[in-house]
Order: sequence, then C-alpha cells, then structure tokens
Amino acid sequence: MVLTFAGRLDAAGAGDVWDAAHEAARQGAGTGLAIDLAGVSFIDLAGATLLASVQAAHVAAGGGAAGDGSGPDLRGADSRARALFARACQAGGYARPPKRPPPPDATMRVVCGAALTALTGGIAFLGEVAVASVRLPARRRMLRMQDLLRYADQAGVRSLPLVALLGYLMGLILAFQSAIPLRRFGADLFVANLVAISLIRELGPLLAAVILAGRTGSAFAAEIGTMKVNEEVDAMTTMGLDPMTMLVLPRLVAAMLVMPVMTLALELAGLAGMATVMSAFNFPLVAILRQVQGAVTAVDLFGGLFKAVCFGSAVAAIGCRAGLATGVGPRAVGLSATAAVVGGIVSTILLDGVFALLFYRLGL
Repeated sequence: MVLTFAGRLDAAGAGDVWDAAHEAARQGAGTGLAIDLAGVSFIDLAGATLLASVQAAHVAAGGGAAGDGSGPDLRGADSRARALFARACQAGGYARPPKRPPPPDATMRVVCGAALTALTGGIAFLGEVAVASVRLPARRRMLRMQDLLRYADQAGVRSLPLVALLGYLMGLILAFQSAIPLRRFGADLFVANLVAISLIRELGPLLAAVILAGRTGSAFAAEIGTMKVNEEVDAMTTMGLDPMTMLVLPRLVAAMLVMPVMTLALELAGLAGMATVMSAFNFPLVAILRQVQGAVTAVDLFGGLFKAVCFGSAVAAIGCRAGLATGVGPRAVGLSATAAVVGGIVSTILLDGVFALLFYRLGL
C-alpha cells in the first residue's frame, strides 16, 4: 500500500489530512506500507509527526512493518525529511526500541577473564600505593594531618561502642556455650582458657576487621566513589594533586593505626563477658584471671595485633580501590560500597587462613 502526499506538510497541511491519512493507513491491514513524498514541497516536524503516526496506526491495525522491517519506506524523500521522520518517531515513541543483546554466558573463559582483570587491577593499585608511599617525603603537603585524624576518629573512636558491645556478647555466648558441655567433665574452669585463647588469637582481630569492613570500608568506598562520579578525582589530577596521596594513604594509615586499639577493646570486652558467665557459676575473679594469665602468652597477644594491622590495611585498601573503580550512574556508588564490604570480609578470612598456616609452620 502506497500513501502519496503532495504540497506543504507543515502544521496546517498535516492537520487537513490527518484523519484521512490515518483512516487510509488502517484500511491497509495485512499489507506493507510505503510513503511517497516526491510531490511534497516542504515538510517540518509537524508533517514528520503525521508520517510517524500514520506508520504506527498502520502497524497497530495489523499491517506489516514499513519497508524491510528495519525502517520506513520513504519514497522521494531527501535527507532532511528522513532526519525529521526519525526524530518524530523517537520523540513520539513510535520507534521500536532496539533489542538488547543477550548477556554473555557465564562460561569458564568469561569467569577466568573477569578474575584475571580483577587481579591485575588489584596489583596495579598496590603498585600505585607503593609508589605514592615512596614519593610521600616530596609530597608531604598533600598528606594533611587533619584528614588523618578525622579518618582515625571515623574508623576507630566512633566504632568503640559497637566493638565493646559485640565483644562482650561474643565472650558471653562463647563462655556459656562452652561451659555447658565442659561441666559434665568437671572442667568448666578451663572455659576461661578456651575463650581467652580464641579471642586473643583469632576472634578478636577477625571480628574487629569485619566491623571495620562493614562500617568503615563501605564509607571509604562511598566517599571516594562520590568524588569519582562528580569528577572531583579528575579535577585533582588536573590540578597536579595525587589522588593516591591525598585520598588513599590517609585512610590506609588511619585504618592500620586504629585496628590494634579496636582489637584490644574487643578482646577486653569479650573477657569481661566471659568473666560475667564464670562469676555466675561461682568462680572467683582471681581464679579466672590466673587461668587467663596461664593460657595466654605475649606471642598470642602480639601475633593477634599484627594480624589486626594486616587486616586493617587490607580492608582500607579494598575500600579505596572500590571507590576509585566506581563507574557511571546512580547505582555506581552503591555497587562500590557493596564490593568494598564483600571484598574486605573475604580478604580478611583468606588472610586469617594464611596466618594460621604460617603460625603453625613457625610453631607460634
């Protein structure tokens, strides 16, 4: 079916033939549609809107797609008329949305490629951090002490109530759950040994790192991610300022400084919770203290604090890396914060396993 137009297709001309053109388009159901514009002397956006609406009415009535299905069959139309027609189709919603390509299959090759990309990105980030640390003496003005203290307050001081609460509850639960089976053998006094060793060697640094990842690592990623979306990081680079020195190093140093304090606070709170349960079982505090002193050595304490420093550096580095890798869009910052939390917790557990094997081989 061919619809032929002539004369001026402006607002007045399109209004004169609007109803007749739509009626003719609907009568051509079951056939293809072509539009002949050879006799049109002038066309504007109003005329192009008429043509787009006519084509949509023809397709809605059951007619075939215009032309070969990929676009309208406009005969005798110049480039300006075709551009106006395309703009009218897009503005009026007459154009068919492009089909999105199907997502790639999660094959082993794709998974390995994504893992390799993440690994190379992490190695490159560590290299940039190392270079920024080496160049720090020449860039001392970029590392502001106020920022370092603010990050330390955000990561450590403000998290102490949560750390103390979690540590106290953890010691309380561990002592209570351990005392029930050990009382059958008359060994409930050794609950103090079990809880003290568990907290100081493993659970103290691990739980403090989980708190740091969930509370501070996500905040680091969100802050730097927002700056990345607002192009503030690019502006810093343009002004000759190093983002690694100004944004990453203060957060990294602050996390490494506060993690031993958070770990000690959690361990002391856990021991207080354990002492509460043991006191409820009529054990004197002196006996509990002697059991803790006999079970825990200085190697256990300093080994746990060393792991805490490593955990803090890993959590802060992953949070900053996620923030600097933030993409574009309203979901980018949220995805970066999620990646920081997940990556921080997973890396902490993996490092804890590595330290467990290392301490076992060293006999510590």
